[in-house]
Amino acid sequence: MTTATKSTPAVSMLKQYIGGKWVDGSSSREIISTNPADSRQILAKLKGADKNDVLKAIDAAQKAFPAWKATTPPARGRILMKAALLLRERKEELARLMTREQGKILPEALGEMEKGITLIEWFAGEGLRLGGITQPSELSKNLLYTLRQPLGVVSIITPWNFPFAIPAWKIAPALISGNCVIFKPASLVPAMAVELVRIFEEAGLPAGVLNLVLGAGSAMGDILVEEPRIKAVSFTGSNEIGKRVHTIGGARGIKVTCEMGGKNPAVVWDDADLELALGGVMKGAFGSTGQRCTATSRLILHEAIAEKFLKMLLVETAKIKVGDGLDKTVTMGPAVDESQLKTDLEYIEIGKKEGAKLLCGGKRLTAGGFAHGWFVEPTIFDSVDPKSRLWQEEVFGPVLAVARVSHFEKAVALANDSPFGLTCAFYSQDLTLAMRFTEEVEAGMVHLNSPTIGGEAQVPFGGVKGSGVGEREMAKEGMHFFTEQKTVFLDYTGRRRASNLY
Repeated sequence: MTTATKSTPAVSMLKQYIGGKWVDGSSSREIISTNPADSRQILAKLKGADKNDVLKAIDAAQKAFPAWKATTPPARGRILMKAALLLRERKEELARLMTREQGKILPEALGEMEKGITLIEWFAGEGLRLGGITQPSELSKNLLYTLRQPLGVVSIITPWNFPFAIPAWKIAPALISGNCVIFKPASLVPAMAVELVRIFEEAGLPAGVLNLVLGAGSAMGDILVEEPRIKAVSFTGSNEIGKRVHTIGGARGIKVTCEMGGKNPAVVWDDADLELALGGVMKGAFGSTGQRCTATSRLILHEAIAEKFLKMLLVETAKIKVGDGLDKTVTMGPAVDESQLKTDLEYIEIGKKEGAKLLCGGKRLTAGGFAHGWFVEPTIFDSVDPKSRLWQEEVFGPVLAVARVSHFEKAVALANDSPFGLTCAFYSQDLTLAMRFTEEVEAGMVHLNSPTIGGEAQVPFGGVKGSGVGEREMAKEGMHFFTEQKTVFLDYTGRRRASNLY
């Protein structure tokens, strides 16, 4: 439902999706979605959900679980594939909505749509491959095999920076494995979440299998993790909340996976293809306004090429056009909201006070068309102290910290000198050094001669140290998280016999 006048664009009036019905939330708090490029533009409104709504969603999911579990994996896969086809038909439309709601430029939104659709397609195909293994038994006339079974009702909690792809890579493996889902997205991006759920509804997903609760986490409390009928929690977001989720879930003894922060280094060595490295660092540092856990936020340069590379980097950074992501000439959008903009500006001031050398950027943009949006200049600091907050703490904005080294061991030490360990990049033509870096760096993902960003459906995604706990996401590991493995011993001799095996 939308409302509009001749002078204002339509405002979507959103609802919760519980048990196959679209209903108002029970919270007194109103959630308002605005355009970060122009905060005067209201995109959507809704009454937020509270604990009672979550309980109703869990009731609906619990009721739907037996039938969904009994649905064959290939049949589940056909529903997911239909959803993927519907999403592909609406790809352009939904990408434009994403840009208006989240702020990323349209080409990035289109890229996210493509990634999310590919993930759903891949997991749909797993409906034909969901199975275990067979192994030879010590006993004659015995079949020894494993199978995978769904957990039950699971919670999926997602952030605002990838409002389509992250929900897709969590919801799809949960559904194809036979689980029923309670989906709680970030309250900054409710419209994208509603559209995703509508697609699954249109694709024929039975009522109660996927439930959507929209609103502030404070109104819902910890019920998405602590309710006894919740059998697993998949979370992506801040370290503070992720640690709380993991603590509560761990105390209950349930499966929990938390994908959290990153402070990802890119190392450019003295023999690197500098043009290639330049493109990778630019994409990693300033793509999506630096608002992704895989962003390049630390740059480690070999001192032999540091001055040359920084000159190249400053020339390219000066070409960035900041603005509304729907403008085809714009190459970097706004921060997602006022709070994130303040965080970006606070860390820029921290960098100055810590003595880092500001090479470019560092200011909020407010003139003209920037007046009502959350815009900040792309920012680069040189000579950053590795012990400083700017080097150690996640900013989640377009702020790049640079340090210089003279030998390989120091580069690895600097790359590892972080509480995080999600991803990294190493640019060099020396295969020996590249392989040494791969072995010695403390990260869940390594990119050689490519940006720190990115992932693919068929390989696992995740980090070490403060970047993540629990199993990896995507690929078969993502499905394994949402299933329990069962080992079966089938004796087909037709008579009882004793065994000394134990």
